[in-house]
Amino acid sequence: MSVDDFATELTGNYGDRSLPSPLPQRTNALSNKITSVLSTSFADGEIRDALRTLDERQIQNTSEARRRLRLDVEKDVIDANGSIIEDFGHVAEQLKRIGATIISLNQSCEDMRKHVAAANRETAPVLEEASSLINQKREAETRKDLLDAFNKHFLIDDGGLARLTIASDRVDDEFFATLRRVKQVHADCQVLLGNENQQLGLELMEQSSRNLNNAYQKLYRWIQKEFRALDLETPQIKSSMRRALRVLAERPTLFQNCLDIFAEARERILSDSFYSALTGSSFDTGEDAGPKPIDFFAHDPLRYVGDMLAWAHSTTVSEREALEGLFSSAGDEITKGIQVGLDSEPWLRADQEDGEIFNGRKTLEHLVNRDLAGVAKALRQRVEQVIQSHDDSVLAYKIANLMDFYSVTFARLLSTESTILGTLSDLANSALRRFESTMQDLASSIRTDASHTPADLGIPEFLDEAIGRLKTLMKTYDSSLTPIPSREAGFVPILREALDPFLSSCKELSKDLQEPSDSIFAINCLLMARDALSIYDFTAGRLSGIDETMRELASRLVEYQHAFFLHTSGLHPMIVALSPLSDSEEDVSRIPELEPFQQQPLKDTSQILNDFLPTALVDAMENLKYIKSSRLAEEVTTEAANNYFEDFEFVESRLAAADALQVANGTDNEHEDQEEEEAPMFLRHLFPRTSGEIRVLLS
Repeated sequence: MSVDDFATELTGNYGDRSLPSPLPQRTNALSNKITSVLSTSFADGEIRDALRTLDERQIQNTSEARRRLRLDVEKDVIDANGSIIEDFGHVAEQLKRIGATIISLNQSCEDMRKHVAAANRETAPVLEEASSLINQKREAETRKDLLDAFNKHFLIDDGGLARLTIASDRVDDEFFATLRRVKQVHADCQVLLGNENQQLGLELMEQSSRNLNNAYQKLYRWIQKEFRALDLETPQIKSSMRRALRVLAERPTLFQNCLDIFAEARERILSDSFYSALTGSSFDTGEDAGPKPIDFFAHDPLRYVGDMLAWAHSTTVSEREALEGLFSSAGDEITKGIQVGLDSEPWLRADQEDGEIFNGRKTLEHLVNRDLAGVAKALRQRVEQVIQSHDDSVLAYKIANLMDFYSVTFARLLSTESTILGTLSDLANSALRRFESTMQDLASSIRTDASHTPADLGIPEFLDEAIGRLKTLMKTYDSSLTPIPSREAGFVPILREALDPFLSSCKELSKDLQEPSDSIFAINCLLMARDALSIYDFTAGRLSGIDETMRELASRLVEYQHAFFLHTSGLHPMIVALSPLSDSEEDVSRIPELEPFQQQPLKDTSQILNDFLPTALVDAMENLKYIKSSRLAEEVTTEAANNYFEDFEFVESRLAAADALQVANGTDNEHEDQEEEEAPMFLRHLFPRTSGEIRVLLS
């Protein structure tokens, strides 16, 4: 039975029931013991341990076992105590041995301490000397490291100095690395000058300055050699050259000298190349240059000039592309280099006119301009020769227009102050002057030779030729790059020279003609000019002037046709007679008394009108048969007919008014005594045609 089972059984047997009624009293000791047992709490750890021990012994609950329990327990305690005492005896023996060992060790340590103290006394001087030597060694090593670092930073080895100064050595990355190190040494020498002893700093600065000057001189000579090696076929500047120029910019004088040498070399090379392109052979050797020379097309002046300009433009583009990589991409670095040079050579600042240190774009344009100076000079001579050797006005204008075209093209590549742009402008002006003088000579010869007009009143031969030239000029001008807002104004001088003198000559010829031939001839000339000018929009202003002049001439023809209608139809005497009269009864009453309105003249006029009407339009159109525009002839005749209609209506209204007044005044009664065969006659009876009939017949 376990302790828990025993506690549960004991609690179950006694915990929930009351004690029986007291039996005969026993001894007080037994009663107290029972009470003590029953009042004990089994939650106490010691009680539970005791019960667990009792359970482990497997003791039967018998009286003999209960009597021997105490003895057995006490015996176990005594045995346990005996075992402990025995174990402590062994421990005591071990402690004794340990104590003896410690005593022995203490003695040994004391002996060693004595030996160490004696050794210290003997080695103390040696150790002090060794410590001093170690400190001295450490200081020597530190000084050596400082010296090595100083030499490494401030001194250049012989190989580096040779790379900087010997001309036969290449200018490569090692050269630039060494140069960069020398410049750093020169800058760091400023620190050494801050010490009390400045001798070392001054010597190093002098040495580094000398090395830098030698290096820049070598770089300057190398760049000169590379520039001279460039040719027209491969004008590209290598990266090493661009790097060298950026570095040399720290010496502005040497840098500018290099650019001058480059410009001179390129000018000579490009001039030689232009000569070779013109003649087909080299300027220096006379050998055949390969492609067909430009001079081969000298018989075609326009192509000849165009080929020369195209070659110059192609060369300009190549030259600019070759230099753009240097002055565009490296412009900032060159500016920094020149700034460094100006700081070291401040007297050079006086050459900076506008205060700008370096402008890559301007330098590029200036250099390209200098490179093309020789080409521009040769181009001027050749084109001037072409202009002066030809009397063709159209050719002169085409050359001027070609110059304007290339001026716009070159303006995108060069500055406005460039030599070649000035050359093109001068050549364009020269060609225009040649054009004007040629046209003036031609106009003068026409005024001398033109003495009669064509029989059919058509345009004279000189105007036909002038219109043909004008069409060619307008076609050429239309293909030019003239800005749209100024196109019309820009063509006015051309019209003034190429058209106006010939129209003036036609006007002079028309003065010798009779009406309407003079107007017809002038209109025919203006019609042809207008047809030619109407093709392009930049002649709108001149077209409006021509249209105005043609309207004036057409008005004169309308007046002529109107007069033709009046005179041919016999209506003119009536109009002349009626014009001074007003609408008053007095004036109206006088109409039958007027000469044209007498019986016989009025009958004759009526007959003339009847004869006129069937062929009136045909006869009128016959007057304008030489007009080159049938539409204009019809418009003029129609307008003249309308005016005639108005005149006829005027006469008709006056005749009707006179007849009405005659009826109102009783004119019929006044003739009652006359003979019966003399019947009264109204004006309308003698002149029966109506305005409606006239309109139908003349429509």
